[in-house]
Amino acid sequence: MNTINDTRSTLDKYMPWLIGLLAAFLAGKALKRMFWTAFAMYWVFHGMHTFS
Repeated sequence: MNTINDTRSTLDKYMPWLIGLLAAFLAGKALKRMFWTAFAMYWVFHGMHTFS
């Protein structure tokens, strides 16, 4: 019975950290994708401007 309570308290203790790390990881991936998309769009439009 004590192991169940210990497991729950451990899960309650670390769950906000795990959710925070997951949110930070996903936000980092989204920022990386947005950066490369903006970089590619800049080069596409910059190239269209120089060649036309």
